[in-house]
Amino acid sequence: MANEPYDLRKVLTELKTQPGQYHATDVAVDPDAELSGVYRYIGAGGTVERPTQEGPAMMFNNVKGFPGTKVLTGLMASRKRVGLMFHHDYRTLGQFLNDAVEKPIPPVMVADAPAHEVVHKATEPDFDIRKLVAAPTNTPKDAGPYITVGVVLGSNKAKTMSDVTIHRMVLEDKDKLGIYIMPGGRHIGAFAKEYEAANEPMPVTINIGLDPAITIGCTFEPPTTPLGYNELGVAGAIRQEAVGLTPALTVDENAIARSEFTLEGYIMPNERIQEDINTHTGKAMPEFPGYDGDANPALQVIKVTAVTHRENPIMQSVIGPSEEHVSMAGIPTEASILELTNWAIPGKVLNVYNPPAGGGKLMTIMQIHKEDEADEGIQRQAALLAFSAFKELKTVILVGEDVDIFDMNDVMWTVNTRFQADQDLMVLPGMRNHPLDPSERPEYDPKSIRTQGMSAKLVIDGTVPFDMKDQFVRAQFMKVPDWQKYLK
Repeated sequence: MANEPYDLRKVLTELKTQPGQYHATDVAVDPDAELSGVYRYIGAGGTVERPTQEGPAMMFNNVKGFPGTKVLTGLMASRKRVGLMFHHDYRTLGQFLNDAVEKPIPPVMVADAPAHEVVHKATEPDFDIRKLVAAPTNTPKDAGPYITVGVVLGSNKAKTMSDVTIHRMVLEDKDKLGIYIMPGGRHIGAFAKEYEAANEPMPVTINIGLDPAITIGCTFEPPTTPLGYNELGVAGAIRQEAVGLTPALTVDENAIARSEFTLEGYIMPNERIQEDINTHTGKAMPEFPGYDGDANPALQVIKVTAVTHRENPIMQSVIGPSEEHVSMAGIPTEASILELTNWAIPGKVLNVYNPPAGGGKLMTIMQIHKEDEADEGIQRQAALLAFSAFKELKTVILVGEDVDIFDMNDVMWTVNTRFQADQDLMVLPGMRNHPLDPSERPEYDPKSIRTQGMSAKLVIDGTVPFDMKDQFVRAQFMKVPDWQKYLK
């Protein structure tokens, strides 16, 4: 296995050797809401409606309407599982990814392309992506079947820059997808604007069924990875093996050679489609904050020219508000925050964690090291740096180095015993944030929220004033190195 090329199948083969991390079922399941409904109980986690829990990655082998296709969900729905797959301590994955950004291994063109083992072109009379791609719906209210973890690969018009990003994409017709490109920051969006200004279609490939180094690595955003930085290099550094690319068959763009599914096509210029045109539910799909996203009245359109896949392909899907989103969005955000704080105030931020409560984007817990009296206040500088590193961050909780930032009970203990609201709270109104947070609308606060996606940002300073540290020493228990012998 060591000499096999790195891809999703290699990761799954290894994961199956880890107890409790993988489960496959042959019980028939409907991809229309039932599949996600089942996994909600087994392992979704995150901000999904309770009851839910952390559980194994799940492979559904018997998907109604799609013989020969398996559906995988929850691969990254556990931070500890991500650590196992990356062969790295889950507690320091943020710094691990930060190192990967600084030392990328660029993708390479390869001859071997399993992604093209089976080819369906849109010129075929019975071509229909809705019958070829086993895209689930998350809930009965979804606007349609969604590609939730499809990596879109595209380039600028001059072909001097290429990039990869993940967007929600709904299957609208036999050869048509609606794609939501959030305004501001996504590089694929910048390229699409360039093509639209010239009234030309933009060639893209949509790559599905990928190893987690790619799906997590490609979620970095500016300023950590500026326009022109191809995040496939981050994946290469995580894997210590370059991502292989191959030319697409029907468009002038590359595809990821070992993806399970590839959709080829064009982002059409000056064409839009109502997201829920087929269902009229008014909803898109459940998003990372835990609420159903509103259906967008004018999504950009991808005209699909081909679907290719491996033999016996694996369709990969993500439940929008699950722990999987926390891994994909949160760990790269931690890396971005650490990059900026390591540079600006080295040694003062020991670690950061973006917990499930914020869906990986809205909340950061920062562990602060105060060495002497001159460090008092540095913790609040760190919070401001975090907001600068990631504009969609809403809440920062600052804690001391004796607190386990991965244990929310320990974090809230800090808030209850090392925090006074009248002096340890910072509120920064009228700032930019994430439009999927339903509280960020003018009706909620007309005074400071002028447009959708603005927010007041919050800092909770739970660090102990340096000159009072002797009064906040935790009860010290005896250290017993061989404590586990008492459990045998």
